[in-house]
Amino acid sequence: MNNRELSDIFTLIADLLEIKGDVVYKVLAYRRAAENILNLGRDVNEVCRDGSLENVPGVGTAIALKAEELLSTGRLKFLEDLKTEVPETLVEMMQVHDIGPKKVRLFWKQGGITTLDELTSVAENGALRKLPGIGKKSESMIIAGIAALARRTGRCTMGVVWPVAQELLAFLRDVPGVHVVEVAGSLRRMKATVGDLDLLAAVMNSTPVMEAFIRHPYVAQVLSHGTTKSSVEFESGLRVQLWTHPVERFGTALQYATGSQDHNVRLRELALTRGLSLSEHALTRSDGSAILCANEHEVYHALGLPYIPPELREDTGEVQAALDDRLPELLEHSQIRSELHAHTTWSDGTASIETMAREAYGRGLNVLAITDHTYGLGVANGLTVGRLRQQRKEIELVQRKLGDSIQLLLGAEVEIRADGTLDFDNDVLEELDVVIAALHSGLRQPRAQITERLLRVCRNPHVDIIAHPGGRRMPDRESADIDMDAILAVAAESGVALEINANPARLDLEYVYARRAVRMGVCLAVNCDAHKPEHFDLLRFGVATARRGWVGPENVINAWEPERLLHWLSNKNGSG
Repeated sequence: MNNRELSDIFTLIADLLEIKGDVVYKVLAYRRAAENILNLGRDVNEVCRDGSLENVPGVGTAIALKAEELLSTGRLKFLEDLKTEVPETLVEMMQVHDIGPKKVRLFWKQGGITTLDELTSVAENGALRKLPGIGKKSESMIIAGIAALARRTGRCTMGVVWPVAQELLAFLRDVPGVHVVEVAGSLRRMKATVGDLDLLAAVMNSTPVMEAFIRHPYVAQVLSHGTTKSSVEFESGLRVQLWTHPVERFGTALQYATGSQDHNVRLRELALTRGLSLSEHALTRSDGSAILCANEHEVYHALGLPYIPPELREDTGEVQAALDDRLPELLEHSQIRSELHAHTTWSDGTASIETMAREAYGRGLNVLAITDHTYGLGVANGLTVGRLRQQRKEIELVQRKLGDSIQLLLGAEVEIRADGTLDFDNDVLEELDVVIAALHSGLRQPRAQITERLLRVCRNPHVDIIAHPGGRRMPDRESADIDMDAILAVAAESGVALEINANPARLDLEYVYARRAVRMGVCLAVNCDAHKPEHFDLLRFGVATARRGWVGPENVINAWEPERLLHWLSNKNGSG
């Protein structure tokens, strides 16, 4: 059982307990344990063997014992007993908008409804309104919610939601009376995936902005419409909420809506120690007077803290670090000087070497590595040794044309074969300025086998960077089952850099491992993996993932001055 499977089980337990009507603190405990196990950054089986499950935030003695039982037997008597009390199929109803655990309990206990299909049938037959508190309007909303659920595909990647959010922000900023409007929630924290999109606006009069919002051309359905909150669903299935707040209270509102929930709880606890209470509306003194904050910097200042960037707000030590004045210097987009992973028409890219070089120069980059795929990835028209040497001639030609405006490097994204060998021999790798090794096949090999493939490549002194180490492609393909503890340890020894791939379908290396890499002294490279000129825009997502991992510019080789980077590439482990 891996981290995700264990996390899913604890989430299921939380859902069933909530439907049952169990105490709130128990439900929240399982939810927090599920979230922290999913983002643990280590194989939970190893944590269990080490006897350190209780060191995972949110995992107390009772939950640790249940985790041990699941990991050792694959079963959990507590869950089996719970399922005899509460049908597991009830959980799927909670995916429908506006159906919470209380309504599910009502449908189950008083309507005998235990599945989403049964709920659909009863609602469409007009029989649901016979239940207490369910009228014709509620029944219609439930039918609409079920239809909306059928259109949804789950959480979206940042790459899907980000441009929609930017377009909405621009649209709302043009509405008269809007002082400021910002994204909140998981997108503002730059999580890899986003459920709903949350927006906050500071206004003096909410009516014009709410009317404009619900009439946006993307809106397929208005879920709710009020003076301070409206909720809509787009044709794509994405749900968007807009809240409005007075200008003078916008700071506390934005901080609250950004989250995470655990970060907010930590801030509220800190506020209490200072004789204050913190809500989305204001900081309130013990005498009842309010401290109004128009921006987030004022919120953190009032609590005696420096500003904590949204990417760090996950309750993973950021508040204590702020108290101790040891928040890290985080990587900035403007600090990236080089792109070390780019493709052209020589393999599966859409643009020529010259076009990619001019685009990189236009974006302020000093160095561009051309790293087309090698022949082992046949679907990508990968390079043979002969074609690689022909490509060098074209790179030299383009370099002469561009002069010293940008430094071009000959590289390759070399395929790691199923047995751990590389497409090119070491004598060919020595000819390259940059060697990136990557897994694209055999990603479902057993843990020990796929880990050994990567370890073998990490130890190769000619390999400079391991691309997208986990091999994930969201939302359809999870990361391979790799022992990242072993990979990080060998990377620290060998000096190979691990890539944070900025493609929003990858964002791999994941941020939890990036943070551990920094602690272990492992070098990182934040690359766009650009296959077309516009892919250079993806850099923002890679930088955001690095920031979530507490990564600073000193840890990122392509944020270094070009001279330092080129020296590192030519001298890593004493090899070229």
